[in-house]
Amino acid sequence: MPVSLTSSRVIYDALKANDVRLISALPETWLVHLIRMAEDDPDMTLVRLAKEEEGVGISAGAHLAGARSVMLMQNHGFLQSINGIVSLAWLYRIPLVMFISYRGEFGERDPWQTEGGSVTEHLLQALRIPYLRLEEPGHVARRLHKALTLAESSNKPVALLLCRDLMWED
Repeated sequence: MPVSLTSSRVIYDALKANDVRLISALPETWLVHLIRMAEDDPDMTLVRLAKEEEGVGISAGAHLAGARSVMLMQNHGFLQSINGIVSLAWLYRIPLVMFISYRGEFGERDPWQTEGGSVTEHLLQALRIPYLRLEEPGHVARRLHKALTLAESSNKPVALLLCRDLMWED
């Protein structure tokens, strides 16, 4: 599988170093290693979702219980979860950190991924959700820390886009 195990490990280690203890996710190709790592880690709680929007509620509950969490999703999952983001996280000022597999950008081989990718950044901007692109392993730890800090200080959603150059090994 050409999904980078090395980059996935860098991301997972950064999550642990930043005291993230709960991850919600739906299965997705680029996230497979991260999901397995969370599943195999007795110190991490992995919540498997039926729909991405459920992750907003899971993260809200984790925040109210005093635990740090992140959502893992593909950009089509982000599109599916906008109602929960706006009507729960934004409305009630819940910090929400989303890792979004940024499918559909340059180099995308699957035509069904291109449409979601073409609108992801525009929708993040329209929703006033700050985001950073993760394009290389050296970006991950610092940008995750910055995202968690901003989400918690502003009590708002933030996103980290998992880009092809980080997640894919050609």
